[in-house]
Amino acid sequence: MLKYLVSARGIAATFGTCAALFLAPSGGANASALLFNDFSNLTGLQLNGNTSSIHSCTGGVGSTCSAVTDSHNHNVLRLTNSTGQAGSVFSTTAISLDQNASFSTSFQFHFRDQQNGGADGIVFALQTVSNTAGGAGGGIGYAGLSNSVGIEFDNWNNGVIDGNSDNHVGINIGGDVSSVALETNPGFALDSGDLITAWVDYDGTTDELEVRANTTGIRPGSAMLSYTVDLVQELGATDAFVGFTSGTGFAGADHDIVAWQFNSEFNPINTIGVPEPGTLAVIGFGLLGMGIARRRAHRVA
Repeated sequence: MLKYLVSARGIAATFGTCAALFLAPSGGANASALLFNDFSNLTGLQLNGNTSSIHSCTGGVGSTCSAVTDSHNHNVLRLTNSTGQAGSVFSTTAISLDQNASFSTSFQFHFRDQQNGGADGIVFALQTVSNTAGGAGGGIGYAGLSNSVGIEFDNWNNGVIDGNSDNHVGINIGGDVSSVALETNPGFALDSGDLITAWVDYDGTTDELEVRANTTGIRPGSAMLSYTVDLVQELGATDAFVGFTSGTGFAGADHDIVAWQFNSEFNPINTIGVPEPGTLAVIGFGLLGMGIARRRAHRVA
């Protein structure tokens, strides 16, 4: 079972010694989680540029990928920051999803410092190729990733495949950037610089993949996009690398991931870093049991 607790200062401040218990599985025995309240610590992540060593962080071409501080003092993960770049980040190790590949994830991001109109966006991806996968340009680093599913947030109009929209969200399968489900009126402007929160959930018992996103940070009741897909069949496995890709061509931008949580089971997240009620119950009963055990031990002594 793979577990990471990274930069969990916000949770620790709220739950004290319970912080580490948050990653204990609240459902299946093999559930695991990634949690980055920010990116001051990159443990568990593989950061990549493209084959021409064009990395995607603060230093521009030829620099080394790292976490950077944005104008709002967040330690963000910057995938690209100029034109003609490629960047990706994936879990260092393939994460074991539950037997039907269910998962829930939430992440926050923004696009800033647009160049030549801004492009091309980011893709949240699960894939079984490698932890160094990714590419550039109109494919947003996702094109050609076989055995994958991706959620694209794209602010470049590539014509019909993008619904003739320069502000769209789509579900992509098998490295194909022609989305199988597309929303061209998401209710926010990707190039506004606003902080956007996204929620992606896959219930392997129903094969239903759902996408939500907004600028309020409050999880919507209804999904923006929904698509039925057998993720085990598409991935060809139940172990997958999870992360993000980005790519730019003539136009570019700072494509920043601000926070991210991933659960390898269907357990929809409301707020990143805040345990869901079921998890809180597990923590509560666990602490209660510890207290009872201590009292009994004290009586015996």
